Amino acid sequence: MTEVDVPQTRPPEPLSIHIVKASNLKLTKIDNGQRPSSGTSKGTKGDNVQITVKVEFGEKVLGESPKVDCVPDTPAEIDYTATLNCSFEDPLVLDEISYKPVVLTVTEVLPKEKKQKEEKTAQLGQCTVDLLPLVKGATKHHYNLVINPLPGSPLETIPPEGPKPEMEVVISVQESLLEGTQIDQGNLMTLTIESLYSPPESWTMTGSQYAYAAALPIPMSADKETPVVFANGALKPSIDKEPPNRQKKWAVPGSAQGNSIYIPESFLPPDNIDDEDGEFKSKDDREHRHTAETEKLRVTWNTERRCYLDSLATKSFQDKIAKCRYWPVEVMRLPQPAAAKGKKPGLGGGKFKDDEGSISYHGVAFVNLAPLLYPGVKRIRGAYKVHAYTDHAMHEKTKRKTGFGEEAGKIAFNILNRNSASPFPKKAGKEGGEKKEKEVKKGHSEKAQRSMSIAQHQQANPTPGGPGGQAPTERDGSVKSDILSIHSIIQASQTIKSDTGSEMEGQPPVNVEGQQYVDAKAYVMLEISLTRPLIPKRPPEELARRVAEYIPPRPLFPKRTDGAQRAVEDFHNQVGSVANLILDEFRDQFGDLLKVDDEPQTVEAMESRRQKLIYELNSSGKYFAFKEQLKYAVVKIVREKYLKTSAFEDRQELQTFLSELYVYLIDQMHVALGKFLALEDQAPIPKPLTDSAQLKHFAREAEVNGNYELATKYYQERIARNRNDPSHWFDYGTFCLYINDITKAEECFKECIAIDQKHLQGLLLYGVVCTLSERNEAAETFFEAATCVDPKSILAWTMLGLFYDAVNNEIGAEMAYLEANKLNQAAAVAEAKALREDDVTKERLARGEHESEDKEVDHDQGGLAPPSVPDIKQPSPPSSDKPPTSARSGKGSVSDTRRMSASKRSGSKIKTESSTSRPGSHYKMGSQRGTPQPAEETEEPPIREPTPVPRCSIYMQTIEWLIEVKAVPFTERALAHELLSPMGGPTSGYHINYARLKLQKKEYKEAENSLDEALQFDYQNPDAWALMGHVKYMTNDVEASRDCYERTISFTSDAAEMHSIYLRLASIYLQEEKFSNAKNTFLMACKRSPSCVSWLGVGIACYRLGELAESEDALSEANILNNTDPEVWGYLSLVCLKTGRQLEAEQAYKYALKLNLSDYDLLTEIQHVQQDVGFGNPEF
Repeated sequence: MTEVDVPQTRPPEPLSIHIVKASNLKLTKIDNGQRPSSGTSKGTKGDNVQITVKVEFGEKVLGESPKVDCVPDTPAEIDYTATLNCSFEDPLVLDEISYKPVVLTVTEVLPKEKKQKEEKTAQLGQCTVDLLPLVKGATKHHYNLVINPLPGSPLETIPPEGPKPEMEVVISVQESLLEGTQIDQGNLMTLTIESLYSPPESWTMTGSQYAYAAALPIPMSADKETPVVFANGALKPSIDKEPPNRQKKWAVPGSAQGNSIYIPESFLPPDNIDDEDGEFKSKDDREHRHTAETEKLRVTWNTERRCYLDSLATKSFQDKIAKCRYWPVEVMRLPQPAAAKGKKPGLGGGKFKDDEGSISYHGVAFVNLAPLLYPGVKRIRGAYKVHAYTDHAMHEKTKRKTGFGEEAGKIAFNILNRNSASPFPKKAGKEGGEKKEKEVKKGHSEKAQRSMSIAQHQQANPTPGGPGGQAPTERDGSVKSDILSIHSIIQASQTIKSDTGSEMEGQPPVNVEGQQYVDAKAYVMLEISLTRPLIPKRPPEELARRVAEYIPPRPLFPKRTDGAQRAVEDFHNQVGSVANLILDEFRDQFGDLLKVDDEPQTVEAMESRRQKLIYELNSSGKYFAFKEQLKYAVVKIVREKYLKTSAFEDRQELQTFLSELYVYLIDQMHVALGKFLALEDQAPIPKPLTDSAQLKHFAREAEVNGNYELATKYYQERIARNRNDPSHWFDYGTFCLYINDITKAEECFKECIAIDQKHLQGLLLYGVVCTLSERNEAAETFFEAATCVDPKSILAWTMLGLFYDAVNNEIGAEMAYLEANKLNQAAAVAEAKALREDDVTKERLARGEHESEDKEVDHDQGGLAPPSVPDIKQPSPPSSDKPPTSARSGKGSVSDTRRMSASKRSGSKIKTESSTSRPGSHYKMGSQRGTPQPAEETEEPPIREPTPVPRCSIYMQTIEWLIEVKAVPFTERALAHELLSPMGGPTSGYHINYARLKLQKKEYKEAENSLDEALQFDYQNPDAWALMGHVKYMTNDVEASRDCYERTISFTSDAAEMHSIYLRLASIYLQEEKFSNAKNTFLMACKRSPSCVSWLGVGIACYRLGELAESEDALSEANILNNTDPEVWGYLSLVCLKTGRQLEAEQAYKYALKLNLSDYDLLTEIQHVQQDVGFGNPEF
């Protein structure tokens, strides 16, 4: 390798820990100079004390400050700096700095006695300095740390309300520990193991005590994983006996003691169960979790471990999650590392030497880390079920051949013993491992023999105990604990044998001890957080910018182009406006006179009126207003046409210009007056008789009838009336999507988004169009933009999930569906809460009316009224303003007590939304965890309401919208999810929507089969019968379709779309010549939503019944709604022929031919009637 190829290694960076001062160190002096913490040591009287501060990092002492005098009420200026060299040759140096604290120990130097050679010291307190800010890229950080008193220190006598002793510390480096690429591409992972809940029932607080460890692999580099071990787990009683401390501990506290083992200002988060990412979140599991967390034993770590991951390690971590989402977290029990002092290993003594490092109760929790691959997610936390560890299960879930159990056990044992400076010892060799295994087996056999002899001895001499017996002696307790230890070692040997994953006689491996985790439903609470998400989430601003790049927004108003032509046009408009105002003024003064006077107008009269008009304009100020109105237009002509923007210096030049301008303006005035004024007033343009909603209805009607040309005309007419309405473009786009005109649909959705960049449905359907065109990157942008436009839209998140399904992004789809389900559940809870509030309001109103009636009755009866009996009511659902009734107060009714006791007996079936509302068996939780209340004050729980269940799944809500907008491919995918959904399945709604989809695709046989399935679920569903009628109608089974439509109309509840049912049933009646039924059915359609087709049907039915007047009225209504329907003109011609109106008959016939009447039977009928009456055809 040449010198150029040698990689440049950064020189070590000195990390400075500068101790500035210590304050509030108030130490109590005693008259004889003795200090309570120093035992028998004596000193001189006085108030000054000397202290030193020792600085340690891990097991390395960085230095000790010189002696500093500490005066009461004055901060002690220590001004000492210790240095820690950060070498960059070791890749794990940043990781070590991130999780190890700098321990500062404050020591008092006691005064010397007369014959004392060396000074005596007494440790006062400690505090820990967190170096994490430097790992995050900071170069300097300032701390004010509380000095925690050590056991026996005089600082313990400081009252809680008094000022606490503090130390001011500044940590700094000259250059940042992280370079630019390390900050941008590296990551800092924080692992927090909280507690193991519901441990095996064989674990007790009495007898032999054990250590508990948890371990998981972390990729510290690109090609190597290192087990991170949490070795300080301790078995704790239930929270009613020992309230939990929620402050986090250091993973490697070093020499820290007392409260210094806790990380300052770092506590476990109080997350809601609904916000967790793990398991045990269902309604059935919340009861178990509440019992486990309040009444049972637990193993507590509450330890935080930071891990620095460089760019390669971060990429490796991300790739491993993508390949296998489950990450193993192994839990195990370890023997206590140190033997009892003065006792030999064996019976009645400490642990056996061979037992050191052996693990038992080996379990594993499989943590789903897939949420860390969700865009923008940096943290997961939850409860994860503990399984029995086997190599087979490990490989099946995580694709790993084996776990880190044995290595983690050795690491944990070394951490507990503090035998190793490094928490990661090297593995023992193969020969040493085999020798160790043989020694362990040999030791196990000897211990088994001793346990059998001890058990026989106990059977011969039973020891009284239990509730009514005598407590065992110390020797008996030690013997019993030794027996438990031996039995655990025997079981551990079985576990080690089964953990290898080998199969004996074809049976799968079994972990006997680990199975106890499963039987007890044990779970571990843990949290994993990152400083930066593995997959960054695009911010809403970037998504909006990307959408604007794809589809530029249309300006609200067109840009005004200033120029000579524009200036002249503005002048014309202003002249026309002023002319109209003058005409209005003239009509107001002389309009009545001109109408009455029929004599010819003379010149004198006209001049007189002109002078009066000018006088009125001048005297009222209107002339000045007109002049000001024209001024701006004239100024624009001067500037734009004549390019005059500065003052004239020559007066002659000014006069010449004014003369030229005057001539030009007069000419343009005449042009404008000739353009805007006419001899006769123009009739005002009538307003359209149909609005946008009616046009949309007509278009949908034509679409159902298969008249796509007419539907296109209606959609385009809506757009022509208002091109700036995005809903017009959106509706036309959905129609183009239905007729499979993808190009035109894309243009429509583009226009929709250009007008409104936040049009939710437009964004979604443009994403659908991009997906159909295989432009997945653009589609993802628009789907994500929709979720940013409305983050609480169930539809937007479900559509994003369906898109991720289409591109095989399983983790992205899982994230989107999870968010949609959360919103669906929240909507159900909000809806249930609103209903409860309405019920409470109605109940209060009813109760108030009832009380007022009672008062009126009492008032009427006067003093002879009998004493009123209190109204005993059934308990209402619990609300925020109603406290629960106490069972011991005696105020509840008998039915209340029975109902409450019944609900208590069925507690396993009735769940509440919040598990904290369930009382414990002996204690009730207060406002905060860890504040138990006695059982005598416990109140009986009110009747608990079940957790609200959404009306339908997220997929069904999306399916209904997708069918409405005709997005067929996404509808098929959503139907597949609905079929597999726990809330869905092959229900009536599923089959109905499946049939609607098949109807859109014109696959009538599949639609009919699906409707048969739907009717088996609900035989009285009007939608199912309506769709069955459509299927029969489209397959020309007229009789069957008529029966289905008639059944649909006879139901008490209407189908979703009744208009098409009325039209098709009435058309069937016309074919069967049941004109009276046809007339009534068409009139029902006109009553609900009138249209040209419905009124035409009424007109035809009335014509066939001979009701010509009613027929003409109906046909006239149809002609008003659509004057381009040739069939309407044809029947109008027939009515006119029957009533003998020749001119109108010919006109109607001419319009029918002009509009291309294609109904041959109607044309033939018209021609026969014309021949019979002898007129009606201009060709005669």
